[in-house]
Amino acid sequence: MDLRRLVALLMVLLVVQLGLVSFSLGNVVFKVQHKFAGRLRNLTEFKAHDARRHSRLLSAVDLPLGGNGHPAETGLYFAKIGLGNPAKDYYVQVDTGSDILWVNCIGCDKCPTKSDLGIKLTLYDPASSMSATRVSCDDDFCTSTYNGLLPDCKKGLPCQYNVVYGDGSSTAGYFVSDAVQFEQVTGNLQTALSNGTVAFGCGAQQSGGLGTSGEALDGIIGFGQANSSMISQLASAGKVKKAFAHCLDNVNGGGIFAIGELVSPKVNTTPMVPNQSHYNVYMKEIEVGGTVLKLPTDVFDSGDRRGTIIDSGTTLAYLPEVVYDSMMTEIRNHQPGLSLHTVEEQFICFKYSGNVDDGFPDIKFHFQDSLTLTVYPHDYLFQISEDIWCFGWQNGGMQSKDGRDMTLLGDLVLSNKLVLYDIENQAIGWTEHNCSSSIKVKDEKSGSVYSVGAENLSSASPVRGGRIVTFLLLLFAMLHRFT
Repeated sequence: MDLRRLVALLMVLLVVQLGLVSFSLGNVVFKVQHKFAGRLRNLTEFKAHDARRHSRLLSAVDLPLGGNGHPAETGLYFAKIGLGNPAKDYYVQVDTGSDILWVNCIGCDKCPTKSDLGIKLTLYDPASSMSATRVSCDDDFCTSTYNGLLPDCKKGLPCQYNVVYGDGSSTAGYFVSDAVQFEQVTGNLQTALSNGTVAFGCGAQQSGGLGTSGEALDGIIGFGQANSSMISQLASAGKVKKAFAHCLDNVNGGGIFAIGELVSPKVNTTPMVPNQSHYNVYMKEIEVGGTVLKLPTDVFDSGDRRGTIIDSGTTLAYLPEVVYDSMMTEIRNHQPGLSLHTVEEQFICFKYSGNVDDGFPDIKFHFQDSLTLTVYPHDYLFQISEDIWCFGWQNGGMQSKDGRDMTLLGDLVLSNKLVLYDIENQAIGWTEHNCSSSIKVKDEKSGSVYSVGAENLSSASPVRGGRIVTFLLLLFAMLHRFT
């Protein structure tokens, strides 16, 4: 993944078939699908996904990739990418909480061979690609990833990786460099097929849930802050600004994911907590229907296994027990006659025939620098059958001990908002936005501003029908810097 030596525009993802949602990276488009697209909403499945993910996100990970936690289970959104020459298709999780791109490789021990998602899994074979080369342990990418040479590194030896997660599952292998294809954005809603080269992990051995999941994918691509992440490498190579944004539409199934400079709409931001593995921010207070919750002063303190994480790879929203109890009490004060019951032994649900936006309070999270995140009843409540609604808020006290004091805000609160991750300036922000519309981005080379629109290809999906989310990642090459 040493992109610093690459010339021109490089990109990691390609999708050329219909049925996955459109993703554009800098001037590049690829398509992403929701993991649960076209499937009945299963509450236990959502919760199980988050539980597996959090055990890894919250662990003190012992690995040489900057000490970051990585999700080891297939995520909510996955893309179809083309790797190799000739190119073959691979399905990879798209995630803001992990830091490298890796796929399962030929000869892998305990790699999954089938998936319940209705997709064909493919093992990557470097020998079958005319453009594949191994990344050596003395390569710039490897030495920068590990902050120096690996022990016993000799010229020609491979650059290895080994990610161990909090629940004991792991992935290990070595890095390779190979060709990728992508759709380059050339103007307003215009693209052209292009190609490049990228370094990525070749998975040789998996253990735990990585090797046994019925919802397995071919790998993961991460957008974390570590130097090994794709966004960090593209930025260090001068290809993009170190910033990206996403807008997930849970109403129409469309969305946008963009790397580069966002021009419109304008987004106000709040500072990130420094020196954290994930996207942590400073929360100050929570307001329910105009009432500020009375909480302990240290409940939102930042630190190891504390603070507030913004994570699009998590389905629901998790709160420390004292916050959860106070919030739920105040919500019930707006509906004193509500009869609550438990569904699937873990979700608080109720019967309600009216408009939830009229009968339940808005919830506002207040962050440093006066940034507010408003969550509406139709966001934090979801319908599982006629007149039956459930709360998306989850009690962190019921989670693992590592997650009890942490606030984790996932898709439940991030949907239908344009969320900006400005890593370069260590800030995160958001604004209300119609995710089925468009945004404007700037081409760093030409200075041109392009409109990038979302698409909804759910009716064309050959994988699974139903809800598909469109992502657009915009990669703005600055070739003049290298000429």
